[in-house]
Amino acid sequence: MMSQMFKQDVEFIKNVFRAEVLPLHPPYFDNREIELTTECIKSTFVSSVGQFVVDFENKIAEFCGVKRAVACVNGTNALHLCMIIAGIKPGDKVVTQPLTFIATANAIKYCGAEPVFVDVDKDTMGLSPEKLDDFLKKNKDIKAVVPMHTFGHPCRIDEIKEVSDRHGVILIEDCAESIGSFYKGIHTGNWGQSAAMSFNGNKTITTGGGGMLLFNDEKLADRAKHLSTQAKIPHRWEFRHDAVGYNYRMPNLNAALGLAQLEKIDKILANKRELAEIYKNYFKDRFVSEPENCKSNYWLQAIKCENKKERDEFLTYTNDNGVMTRPIWTLMNELDMYKNCTCGDLTNAKWLEERIVNIPSGVRL
Repeated sequence: MMSQMFKQDVEFIKNVFRAEVLPLHPPYFDNREIELTTECIKSTFVSSVGQFVVDFENKIAEFCGVKRAVACVNGTNALHLCMIIAGIKPGDKVVTQPLTFIATANAIKYCGAEPVFVDVDKDTMGLSPEKLDDFLKKNKDIKAVVPMHTFGHPCRIDEIKEVSDRHGVILIEDCAESIGSFYKGIHTGNWGQSAAMSFNGNKTITTGGGGMLLFNDEKLADRAKHLSTQAKIPHRWEFRHDAVGYNYRMPNLNAALGLAQLEKIDKILANKRELAEIYKNYFKDRFVSEPENCKSNYWLQAIKCENKKERDEFLTYTNDNGVMTRPIWTLMNELDMYKNCTCGDLTNAKWLEERIVNIPSGVRL
């Protein structure tokens, strides 16, 4: 019975994309990417200095509605810099969600801090403000909180901000997956002290490898840019540095690709929302829709299985038959390097881990 349903699912998805073999989320390119990257190559400014990087930062800031954006080589580095700017130090405790890509926890650990895992909401798959509030009432030694907008679906970030502010905890948004996602009409990345975004090859728009920090504080943005360029003091020829810096600046070549992608982001987002409607009409209650008060970018489309057994059978059948699907992440506290971290009750995260599957989510040509 299940195999027949899975067969119908595979046939439907292949028909939607009119393809026999489907990756999960390939990038979407046209001639514009070739034009701008060729222009960059001809300029010879292909590394971390060049006008394409500056233009990409400015246009991302404008698109996201923030004052400043600072480009990085990838989203993980961007999140690491957010931690550094926030003053996260060895021994500090930072709350995040257990249901996330490992970069969220790793960026905390890069600073020598300890991730602390608090449960998510089932509808957003993001950090639960109620669970966060309960945890912070009992634990007064938390330095920061890092919610993540899962698959582009915004979490209840305004409530998380209210809880964080009330407890005197720094808020950093992990927006790796949520360019083009809005909560109550405001783009993600506008609530925290800073936010980190990813432009990896599988994201809504890509720079190949790349990330961005978002700020509404000019001084913090200046500090982030300085640290991302090895903390070098500007001078015509001398090499002077005033802090331990990082080689995190996005190359001009990647930014050229990003600018071409950004020109078509409205088209990409519209295409993905159309796909979400198609999937919703077919999968019905199995489909994961955007939460209340949210406009999601639907980066990765997802469905819910009845249980872990059905999930694993679905994953096996689809991947055996030319349709790439993937489970949601293994919970961070179940990984060897984070299994001894402090956790709250993670009932919702465990429920989602056993049921959520991503299905092909790319732009339909």
